[in-house]
Amino acid sequence: MDLSIADAKRAGKPVDPMDMAIYNANLGNADKAFEWLEKCFNDRRVGLVSLKVTYSWDKIRNDSRFNDLVRRVGLP
Repeated sequence: MDLSIADAKRAGKPVDPMDMAIYNANLGNADKAFEWLEKCFNDRRVGLVSLKVTYSWDKIRNDSRFNDLVRRVGLP
């Protein structure tokens, strides 16, 4: 089951966007993972600094959106 930001808002409970991004990425739900990663980026979440080394992103690492995010975060 993939979870979107809208699903989380409907549930009315706080969620950690980084956890949700990892959850969706591990399930191979790239679109939902990137939706949550964009929220993390907009919120300036510190966890984004480990994008290039965390195995949690392996299933979406080859997506062009991943490389774009890495670039926008400012990682080499």
